[in-house]
Amino acid sequence: MNKHSSLRSASDLEAKGFIAPAERIAIEEVARRFSVSITPAMADLIEDAPRQDPIAAQFVPTAEELVFSADELADPIGDEAFSTVPGIVHRYPDRVLLKPLHICPVYCRFCFRREMVGPGGDALTSTELKAALAYIAGNPAIFEVILTGGDPFALSPRRIAYIVEALSAIEHVGVIRFHTRVPVVAPERITSELVDSLASDKAVFVALHTNHVRELTPAAREACSLLVKAGIAMVSQSVLLRGINDTPEALTDLFRALLTLRIKPYYLHHGDLAKGTGHFRTTIAEGQALMKVLRGTLTGLGQPTYVLDIPGGHGKVPIGPGYLEDAEDGSVVTDPRGGRHSYRG
Repeated sequence: MNKHSSLRSASDLEAKGFIAPAERIAIEEVARRFSVSITPAMADLIEDAPRQDPIAAQFVPTAEELVFSADELADPIGDEAFSTVPGIVHRYPDRVLLKPLHICPVYCRFCFRREMVGPGGDALTSTELKAALAYIAGNPAIFEVILTGGDPFALSPRRIAYIVEALSAIEHVGVIRFHTRVPVVAPERITSELVDSLASDKAVFVALHTNHVRELTPAAREACSLLVKAGIAMVSQSVLLRGINDTPEALTDLFRALLTLRIKPYYLHHGDLAKGTGHFRTTIAEGQALMKVLRGTLTGLGQPTYVLDIPGGHGKVPIGPGYLEDAEDGSVVTDPRGGRHSYRG
C-alpha cells in the first residue's frame, strides 16, 4: 500500500492500525455492502479509534454499520421517486439535482446515499449528460441547478467546465451550486485549473460538507481561500453526528472557523434514516437543545438552519426550536437565556 494512496479495504485499514485484526472479518462484510475510501489527507488526521476520534468516526467503518433498524431505508430522502431522467432529481419546482457521477474521494459512514455511491457506480455517459442538460433547458421553472452525486469535484476540470458552460448558456438558470467534500478531504484537487473551470456569468456557489473543525487543516483552508478569492460564494452543510459534533463547543468551533474562511454555515442536517447509521443519529430534541444554546452564544452569521429531510421524498423542512407561544392575552417569547416575556402584537 502506497502511503499516498487512499485506504479502500479492510487490509488497508488494518495495516494502518485503524482496525484491530479481530475486526477484519466484520469490516470486510461492511465493505462489501458500503463503499470504503479514506484519502491521505483524512488518514493523516486520525489519532485514535473511531469511538474516540471525530475524524476516524466519520470515515473508518465499524461493525455497527451491519445493524439495521426497521425504519431505515435504502433511499431515505426519496431521490428515486423524483428521478425524471438519468442524473436528474426534480423534487422542487425551481431547482434540480444534477448527479453526473457516483464516486467520492471519501465515503462517509453516515451518508444517506451510501447504497448508491461507490466504485462501479456509473457516471453519466455523454449522451445521458446531454439529455440531463436538455431536461434543464426544457423546463423554464428551473432557477437553480445543484451538482451532487457522488462528489462533482471528483470530475476533471475539463468536464466541470463543460457542465458550467452548458448551464450558463441556459437563460432561466440563475444559480449553479456544487456540493463537495473535496476542499477538505482532498484539498490538492483544488487547483487553479479547477477554480477556472467554475467561471460563469451566473452565480456559482460551492457548498462545503464539513462536520468537525479538525477537518479544516491548513491545506483545506488554502483550498477554500482559492475558491473564495476567485469570487466563488461558499456556504457549508454539516450533519449532526452523535459523538462527533453533538456539543455546543464542537459546533461553535466549527461554525466560527468557517466564518473566518468567509463560508456561511447554511444547513445542519438531522441524521437521515440510511441503513446502518443509527449509531450516528441524535434525537431531534437533542438537536433543538443544541440550537437553543447556539442562539444565545454564537453570532447570527454562524447560525445554520437545523433541517430534516422528511423520509420518502417529502422535502426538507426546518426543525429548530420554537421561541413563541400563544397565550390568552397575546404571546410569550422565550429569550436565548431562557427568560419568558409577554408580547402583544
